[in-house]
Amino acid sequence: MTGRDHYVYVLECADGTLYTGYTTDVERRVAEHDAGDGAKYTRGRTPVEVVLTESFDTRAAAMRREHEVKALSRREKERLIRRD
Repeated sequence: MTGRDHYVYVLECADGTLYTGYTTDVERRVAEHDAGDGAKYTRGRTPVEVVLTESFDTRAAAMRREHEVKALSRREKERLIRRD
């Protein structure tokens, strides 16, 4: 892969909760979540909607950012989403 092929994404689930994940293909990953094949957390909380994506050059950078975002409070995540 070349360029910014690693993504951190935030989903809003049908119950209003937020889920943060990492992928190399956001569209495919969202389809997996909606089909019930994504993370255990999102099963039963579909449909999901992408509310934020950030792209990175390396998997390591994306994984660091995913960890940072997951550590944010709900209010901080909402601020991050509104920024975009």
